[in-house]
Amino acid sequence: MRLAVLASGSGTLLDAMASAGLPIEVVLVDRRCAVEEVAARHGIPCVVVERTDFTTAFDRDTYTDEVVGVLADHGVDLVAMAGWGTILGPPAFAAYPGRIINTHPALLPSFPGWHAVRDALAAGVKVTGCTVHVATERVDDGPILAQEAVEVLADDDESTLHERIKSVERRLYTETIRSILDRGAVT
Repeated sequence: MRLAVLASGSGTLLDAMASAGLPIEVVLVDRRCAVEEVAARHGIPCVVVERTDFTTAFDRDTYTDEVVGVLADHGVDLVAMAGWGTILGPPAFAAYPGRIINTHPALLPSFPGWHAVRDALAAGVKVTGCTVHVATERVDDGPILAQEAVEVLADDDESTLHERIKSVERRLYTETIRSILDRGAVT
């Protein structure tokens, strides 16, 4: 299976994947960010499919078609989102049914959405964690592939808890992707 990573931000997940030797064919970013430097350091081609419209008029399907076109140009079979900032439209899930995976900093189905760590702290939970799941058109709602718990400590704030979750996430996501690649199928 040919693997692509969609990433935005600092690139820590991409770095963990590449450092573990996952065979990443291409990285896509939706904005200029540190991910480009991480990809370059690992010798992985990186394509910028920049999202420039953040208004309500944003044409998600046209943007998604552009992303899918780049993935198709690289012969991609499996797509791993790693902090990708743009929600993809239906064309991505039609092109890669059941073959787009994502990671989330909570034990889904609890605390879906962008502020999962903050929401977990606000709810007063004693345990949260991370989830690797199949991405679907509904955000943070696809079949769960792997989860691991992370204890919430009494003195945790959003930053300290999120960093401990990311430490687990980098390992769990990489292991899950390797398992998918080894068996040649997501499930």
